Amino acid sequence: MRSIQIYDTTLRDGAQGEGVNFSLQDKLAIAERLAEMGIDFIEGGYPLSNEKDAEFFDRVQQLDLGVTKVCAFGMTRRKGFRAEDDPGMKALVGAGAPVCTVVGKTSDFHVTEVLRVSLEENLAMIRDSVAFLVSQGRQVLYDAEHFFDGWKANPQYAARTLQAAAEAGAMLVVLCDTNGGSLPEEVARLTREAIAALEAHDTPVGIHCHNDCDLAVANSLAAVDAGAVHVQGTINGVGERCGNADLISVMANLALKKQGTYQVLGGRSLDHLTELSRFVYETANMNFRSNQPFVGQSAFAHKGGMHVHAIARATSSYEHIDPQLVGNERRILVSELSGRSNIVALTTKHKLEQSRELMDEILAQVVKLENQGYQFEAAEASFDLLVKRCAGVFQPHFQRVKYHVEVGAEGGRELLTEATVKIVVNDQLRHEVAEGDGPVNALDAALRKALGGAYPRLAEMRLVDYKVRAVNSEAGTAARIRVIIESADEHDVWGTVGVSENIIEASWLALVDAIEYKLAKDEQ
Repeated sequence: MRSIQIYDTTLRDGAQGEGVNFSLQDKLAIAERLAEMGIDFIEGGYPLSNEKDAEFFDRVQQLDLGVTKVCAFGMTRRKGFRAEDDPGMKALVGAGAPVCTVVGKTSDFHVTEVLRVSLEENLAMIRDSVAFLVSQGRQVLYDAEHFFDGWKANPQYAARTLQAAAEAGAMLVVLCDTNGGSLPEEVARLTREAIAALEAHDTPVGIHCHNDCDLAVANSLAAVDAGAVHVQGTINGVGERCGNADLISVMANLALKKQGTYQVLGGRSLDHLTELSRFVYETANMNFRSNQPFVGQSAFAHKGGMHVHAIARATSSYEHIDPQLVGNERRILVSELSGRSNIVALTTKHKLEQSRELMDEILAQVVKLENQGYQFEAAEASFDLLVKRCAGVFQPHFQRVKYHVEVGAEGGRELLTEATVKIVVNDQLRHEVAEGDGPVNALDAALRKALGGAYPRLAEMRLVDYKVRAVNSEAGTAARIRVIIESADEHDVWGTVGVSENIIEASWLALVDAIEYKLAKDEQ
């Protein structure tokens, strides 16, 4: 079984992605999580490019990262400079990282047209840079930029650039699909040719793929099968243009789908993979990709009735792995496409009599409401309440009498929103008024005032997310509106849904369900 090194460049290459911006504290926190996972190498950044990256290398030395090695990234020396005098080389040494990753030109076109130096000078720049860093006690990884394009155009020269790095002491040469335009069969063939070119130097190769053809993971796996021992990428595939190889999928495929052939992370379990993925999304302030393989919220979600029926008999019928192996979970969804099996699976926790009549009634209600614009995949709390209503076991905690919302401004003042609610709770009529930042916030505040005395634990509940979508947009301003509210307390997160031609009414329905669910949950 071959051990494959995992090299994470989320903090450098990933940070070049549109909309991705890490603070210094973000970078340190992610580095700690990556080390806890057992990642072999963490590329911290380019110490010459900005003060934040330079400070990162100072601060990261204070962290206990175990066996994980921090890498400083840089370029080969500039033309006309000695390596020891080059600012970039000095910055790499000054960063104090035990490993330096140096990128150099492999393509003769890039050497002459972009870098504008002679082919021989480029070879000297590679040798000098690697040799200098090795002389300073650093391990050096050489990133062969545009390797695949360069090799296809001029394989003899491309081979000489790899050999120059190996001769100067590089511990590993990384083949970069910089434009992300290569295909798996090309990557496999050229990886084998690169290994052959480096055979005399006994220098192994790694792979670094971009995702411009949506093949970065496939290309990385192809390179490993061809003999690469090291894979570079980012968590969740973030990065410039279309991103980098997603290390989440790379690790899961190597460890689980190619089990017995390859080992990653020293053989550690991957049961924190989903947690790591979501931590990076949260830290980067990015939305989760629900259909992301292995770790996405929908990766093991089942909606079709036939699928759920089969899953109930054998999970392997529609799941390629046990979701717990990557720290994820199975989800059963309900919609107009669902069958009785979905309903049975979702109502088991209510310990209801599993009668055919009740299951059919629940399914009929789901179909009816979805035809009106409701959607329950992200509103399981509303579905739970629907089940209880159909079973005749729902006990409302209050009766709605009236609500009113007014929005306006006086004398040039800022916009003011005021909500009034009238409800009956514990046989008492409650009539409360509250102001808020918009109609939903004002309604929430007024309803809490009316219920707070009877249900003090309602103070634990908070609104986490609020989503609005037009259901039948062809109706223009008369379109039906679907509102999904996500709420949370100290223990759980739950979603509720409301639909109406009036956005305030749709919000009110979702808000009432959210509060009813919280109160019922607390009683249990």
